[in-house]
Amino acid sequence: MNFIITGGCGYIGTKITEYLLNKNHKVTIIDNLWFGNKLKKNKNLKIIKEDVRNFDKLNIKNTYAIIHLANIANDPTVELNPTLSWEVNVLASKLIADHAIKNKVKKIIYFSSGSVYGVKKENKVTENLKLNPISVYNKTKMIAERVFLSYKNIIDIKCLRPATVCGLSERLRLDVTVNKLTFDAFYKKKIFVDGGSQVRPNVNLKDIVRVVDYFLFSKKKFKEDIYNMGFENYSILKIAKKIQKKTGAKLIINKSVDIRSYRQDSSRLIKTGFEPLHSVDNAIEELIEYFKIKKKINFGTQNFNLKKMKELNVK
Repeated sequence: MNFIITGGCGYIGTKITEYLLNKNHKVTIIDNLWFGNKLKKNKNLKIIKEDVRNFDKLNIKNTYAIIHLANIANDPTVELNPTLSWEVNVLASKLIADHAIKNKVKKIIYFSSGSVYGVKKENKVTENLKLNPISVYNKTKMIAERVFLSYKNIIDIKCLRPATVCGLSERLRLDVTVNKLTFDAFYKKKIFVDGGSQVRPNVNLKDIVRVVDYFLFSKKKFKEDIYNMGFENYSILKIAKKIQKKTGAKLIINKSVDIRSYRQDSSRLIKTGFEPLHSVDNAIEELIEYFKIKKKINFGTQNFNLKKMKELNVK
């Protein structure tokens, strides 16, 4: 089968691409390559350096499914240029949907965000709760969902709302909670926590890949169009203590004015038959082993979205 992955050279996209290639599928990546390319050459892989805002100009004939990951990710990077974020995160979504339908693509899997819920007091934040986005980033994700779902009677659309992703990728992000704290513990021998009582939902990157496989290839008929992907809700302090136990790093707790807590409940996905197999603990262990092997690796701005985008002065 032929697949298109927007943002396929990114943190999540790299692992999904590798997975599909290992299954002998053909993958075309649409990516502006702001953060480079860590993928190995493969006869079934084609990388097009292009902005998703030009998606409608691309030849996508004979594509089975589009996995749409490309976006300006998280609150700080969006605040650098909110207009750019509306164009990339929302307007490009309409271009992708229109172009997909025109070219008879069967499926679109859209990566939204668990942040669309905003701050919720409920212990079980399900897909049925009202959305309350509190930042421009959250709002762009919510509106993009609505854009895609407006086409659901024409094309198979699945909107996935991932929690904070953790785990190893060749295009490693070190600005997400578990990865950042593990990095600091290994290289700085210190874990810095602001506050600590804040709760964050988490999902292992390996399970993200498995969810994509599930929706691409399962013969089941799914009743819903939107699914959470967050299987472990932990306080930042609990995550830090898990890492401390595995590394022996010193835990330093500072005061924080940020008391926002986010939770996620993924019962809807689990009830369809999907079973998460990989945990936060697995991600921590995997990262530690990687750091041991690559102890002298040259991490840089490419591992931190905000730093890299400031460096590029993207517009």
